[in-house]
Amino acid sequence: MSRSQAYRAPFAPGEENAVDAALCERLLSVALSKGGDYADLFFEYRAGGGFTFDEGILKAASRGVSMGVGVRVQRGDATGYAYTEDLTWDAMKRAAETAAQIATGSGGTEKIELRRRALPSRYELPVLSLDVPGLEKRALLERASAAALAFDPSIVKVEASFAEEVREVLVATSDGRMAHDVQPLLRFGVRALAERSGKRQEGSSGGGGRMTTAYFEGKSPEWHAEEAARQAVAMLDARDAPAGEMNVVLAPGDSGILLHEAVGHGLEADFNRKGTSNYSGQIGKDVASPLCTVVDDATLLQSRGTINVDDEGHEPERSTLIENGKLVGYMHDRLSARHYGLTPTGNGRRESFAAAPMPRMTNTILLAGPHDPEEIVRSVKRGVFAKKFGGGQVDISNGDFVFSLTESYLIEDGKLTAPLKGVNLIGNGPEVLRHVTMLGHDVATSDGIWTCGKDGQSVPVGVGCPTIKIDLITVGGTRIG
Repeated sequence: MSRSQAYRAPFAPGEENAVDAALCERLLSVALSKGGDYADLFFEYRAGGGFTFDEGILKAASRGVSMGVGVRVQRGDATGYAYTEDLTWDAMKRAAETAAQIATGSGGTEKIELRRRALPSRYELPVLSLDVPGLEKRALLERASAAALAFDPSIVKVEASFAEEVREVLVATSDGRMAHDVQPLLRFGVRALAERSGKRQEGSSGGGGRMTTAYFEGKSPEWHAEEAARQAVAMLDARDAPAGEMNVVLAPGDSGILLHEAVGHGLEADFNRKGTSNYSGQIGKDVASPLCTVVDDATLLQSRGTINVDDEGHEPERSTLIENGKLVGYMHDRLSARHYGLTPTGNGRRESFAAAPMPRMTNTILLAGPHDPEEIVRSVKRGVFAKKFGGGQVDISNGDFVFSLTESYLIEDGKLTAPLKGVNLIGNGPEVLRHVTMLGHDVATSDGIWTCGKDGQSVPVGVGCPTIKIDLITVGGTRIG
């Protein structure tokens, strides 16, 4: 297990103030003292920081540390939750007693016996980025800034950023699980602004994951800088986007964010348990084109959404959600799995010790199909090629969405022609999957940039897809036809 040289959780095994099984068993007994069905403890230590390089200087540098424990008690479908940043026995006991108030009886006397779980090793690292000297990370940002400015005379402003953290967790549950994990994370980004003849356009590029600064041996700061600058310069010549229903081709990789937002959230089991998802009650039914198989896969090595253990102590695997167009499963935490009489899928995630877990995606991917990507583009007489996505809005209850594109091109007679500006994709997630008519064999995953929000909580995620042809989707633009 990778551990930082400088930033270590005091409660972790082997540390001076290690929290052991005996202490957790005592605390869980307090949590169940009012008659709860189940309780868990979530200890978390998080150290992180970042650097921002702008206008030729390092404009910001930060470091921060947080630590605490959350105590959850469940009785039926009801949940009591309390947390504290004070890891003394008295403070943790008060938190356990507070969470226990969800029940009003008296607890049983059954002894809790914790068993430490052996976890997979999906992000074992020789050194964490937090332990790399700050001057080395500053140099990465300087290199990116210089490369972007040198790309083209129209580049007038560049901002480069580096964010990093290590999250160390210890989970103990009343049904006997105990697990410890160290989760590193880094993200690098470049934004470039191009200006010409009164026009301004912005481009961006970034990446990372649960990895070391060796990431830059594959994609250097210069690579990201030139990609951001290329996009900004290309968009200076963008024409107004057409509007109306037409064919759309999605590029592989980051286009999976449309799948994540418009389809993935609807497959999280809490929405289905409550009957608020468009997919509620649809297990076993056709919900997509037969070409489409969608998985949530926490096992990808060093990916941004990958985890060895979820925040309830379950080991996540690859879960198939849609198989050949048929809905076959949801993403579950403990509560939803109990409701459906299933085993949790390891998707119980939380932003921090101050929040209770809920079903969340990890790396959500539309798997490869049989078609050649160039063949897919050639098949379109007139349409839009969506290369990079910006923000979007989705209604979970019915799957309706609006997404903006930051880089897109007109397809004319099977070829990419003019860059487009002001493009929005408007549609319904389930309907879009039904209209997938071609699927490339070039499946790719996102390069470590996405963060997912749900009910006020944010967690790192990954997305992925191959080249996708959607035969009918509404393009919102400024030009008709």
